[in-house]
Formats: sequence, structure tokens, C-alpha cells
Amino acid sequence: MLSLIPFFFLLPRCVFAPDLRPCTFLRPAQFARVAYCSSASITAWTCGTPCEALKNITFLQSGGNQGTIPLYYIAHDADGEALVVAHEGTDAKNILSILNDAEFGLVPLNASRFPETAGQNITVHSGFQETFERTADGLLAGVMSGLASTGVKKVLVTGHSLGAALATMTGAMIKDAVDPSVEVSVVGFGLPRGGNPAWADFLDNGVGVTFMTNQNDPVPVVPPKFLGFQHSSGEVHIVDDTQQNFVACPGQDNENCSTGNNVLDSSVQNHLGPYFDDITFGGSQCSS
Repeated sequence: MLSLIPFFFLLPRCVFAPDLRPCTFLRPAQFARVAYCSSASITAWTCGTPCEALKNITFLQSGGNQGTIPLYYIAHDADGEALVVAHEGTDAKNILSILNDAEFGLVPLNASRFPETAGQNITVHSGFQETFERTADGLLAGVMSGLASTGVKKVLVTGHSLGAALATMTGAMIKDAVDPSVEVSVVGFGLPRGGNPAWADFLDNGVGVTFMTNQNDPVPVVPPKFLGFQHSSGEVHIVDDTQQNFVACPGQDNENCSTGNNVLDSSVQNHLGPYFDDITFGGSQCSS
């Protein structure tokens, strides 16, 4: 049996960091939370508590319609010296957004988008890939423009729920497109499974994804493994509602973490939060 590794007990406020220290999660979570707010309020960076928690941010670009095409935005984080791409997650108030999640058949990964994966038999969630493709070209162009204009050498890609799934594909696309000197990190929250074991291996070997799961959240255990889906490595699991106790989960789909949850004990509230530092997703903390 795989053992659990105690991870940390308190999450101090800190800027973006590329490793697995506690501060890896706070700033990405804050950016992911902003993605649930209205496009207009993000553009002006006046979205209430989520925007107020992040200082010295310059909005650069957004896309999507917060329905069939979930919102994304690109911003320059001067304090973290990084370009940030954040994807909106599933909006429970918008059935069109939920339908993106429902199309969960496995289909071949778009080899024209990821030519290095040819012959690896990678298949991914059909709805996630279709949603990703709707904004991929414009998003990548925005990232390349942002890197050129700001001169930063780090890109953080983040999101919650569906947004976390899109973040994994976006991170892979960006990493393939940018100069190797640019550091690309993907940090997700409430991540559902996004593809088959070959996709999980590709993320482990070529991208590197870190994702946080919260107690009995049902989303990280869907789509189910028996349909051919598998998580990549990089899970950190919240074990209780104190917002302070976490464990690192070695390997892919560690049975001692969210994969081992009993679906009969699942909690949608755990999916929304709070996760830590009173971080809750879904737009409840947005001004609009």
C-alpha cells in the first residue's frame, strides 16, 4: 500500500513558487477564484474580494462566453514575475457549461496540436478537448504576446473543476510552444480525470501537474477509472475541514487519497470549498 506523506499544516501568504512548498497553492487558488467573476469585472480588476487579494496585477486578455466557452483570462503578475492563465470552472447556474463536462467519451488527442505525442495512443475526455479547442489559438497568441511584452520567464496555468482540466491541456500546449527557458507550471483544484493512462504519463513526463483535492469532493473521481480514465501524479489531498491538514499522494490515482473516496459519502460543498485560507470557488465571493 502506498503511504501518505505529511505535507504541511499552515499555508502562509506568499508569491508564486514553482515547487511543492505550501505557497505553491495560495496564489494559483486566488487566480483560479477570480476566473468565476464576470468578464467586465476581471478586465477592470474590480471583481471584489478575489481581485482585492491580488495586488500589482495587469489584465492582458480574456476569452470565452461563460457558457459553451468557459471564460479564461491572461494577466501579468508583477509580484510573482509570471504570466498567469486562469480558466473558469463549471458554473452550476449555466447548463451549457455543465454539458461540456457531460461529454465524457475518450477520443484521440489532437495530434496536430501536440505533434510530439504521435504514436503514444493518448486519448482524452471529448468534452474537455472540444472546449479547450474553442479558445486554444487565441489563448496561445495572447500568451506569446504577453511573454514578449512583459519579459517574464514563468507561466502559471490554473483553474478549478472544469477549469483545472482545461488548465492541463493549456499547460501542455504552452510548454510545447514556448522557449525551453520559460518555466510553465500547472496547478489545479478539484481536478476531474481528463484522459487515459497514456495521457496521465504524458502529463507526468512532459508537463508536470500539481492539483489539490478536498476531502470527499466527487469531481476528482469522475469520469471513473473503469471507463479508461486515469489521473496523473501530483495530487495533494485535504483530509479534513480544518483548512490546515494536507497530505501528498505519491503516484497516479493513489487509493489513499481522493481515488479511495466512497461515492456514497461525497460532498459537493467540498468541491466548492473552503480549501484553505477561506478560498471558496464558484463566484460567491465575486462582486459581479
